[in-house]
Amino acid sequence: MLKKTVVAVGSAVTAMAVLVAPAQAADDVIRLGNLKLAHFGAISYIKEIAPKCGIKVEESTFAKGLDVMQAMIAGELDVGATASEAAISGRAKGVPIYIVAGFATGGARLVARPDAGIKTVKDLKGKKVGVTRGSIQELLLAAELGQHGLSSSDVPGKDVQLIYLGYPDLNQALLGKNLDAIMQTEPQSSQALNKGFGVEVIKPYDTPIGSPIRTLVMTEKFYKERRPVAEKFMRCFVEATKTFIDSKATAQKYVTQTIFKGQITADDFDDAIGNSAYTYDITPAHIQVTTDVMVKHGIGKMATPPVATDWVKVDLLEQAKKSLNIK
Repeated sequence: MLKKTVVAVGSAVTAMAVLVAPAQAADDVIRLGNLKLAHFGAISYIKEIAPKCGIKVEESTFAKGLDVMQAMIAGELDVGATASEAAISGRAKGVPIYIVAGFATGGARLVARPDAGIKTVKDLKGKKVGVTRGSIQELLLAAELGQHGLSSSDVPGKDVQLIYLGYPDLNQALLGKNLDAIMQTEPQSSQALNKGFGVEVIKPYDTPIGSPIRTLVMTEKFYKERRPVAEKFMRCFVEATKTFIDSKATAQKYVTQTIFKGQITADDFDDAIGNSAYTYDITPAHIQVTTDVMVKHGIGKMATPPVATDWVKVDLLEQAKKSLNIK
């Protein structure tokens, strides 16, 4: 009788362990929102090395940063990769997020049709210019036009007529000569140059924003309530980014073959990353300047612009970099 009882108890303990294990594993699952862009590649790579970081990353891909913010509002994501403009707009609308790192710089280029006669920003007067609404490129375009005294609208009547399209559609519209120029992301702008249907006018980094930094954001809930998992994720982010910075071959192969499935070439990748380098860092000062430029040009229509020092939290990043001996 005793032996049967011991066996029964042992079986119960084993059964409980089986039930508990998945629950514990579920605690380490991180829902990540990302974009399908060359300079977002290291963010995707996190899921590949996640098991050795002691976590599981479930990645969802979105068309633009504002879509990532919508998913965060809906409680569908823990972490998101987006341009600073979308993160700032989200925070202004009350999305409970923190910027915890930067992951790429640059990633914008004003590209014109070779036959459009556009050599400078001033030459955009009277032209149709395409851009993706709710993107950092939209903000940079507004800042560039403002610096050159040009007005713009998505309806005729201003100096520049804006046409809002998604990133892939911008290239198609330029190729089809439906647009005179586009303010484009990477790798699409590099593709336009390499395929000959676009020429570079400028890289728009001479505004107060400088070279824009893409932002890695966490929900406040994830940052505060799942701190040990957040720490693991941040170390994994730093390790993935370091891999891409140190091994161009690894980064190139992963982005061209795994993410884009051969749709972009090695040359496209090289040119794209030449204009959108991987990084780790971001500062409240950069986010504050970006916020101020958004306010000046009416981008995001923020009733109460967020103060950067309230929500740029780089302590997890600094801790992760220190643990991996990265300065």
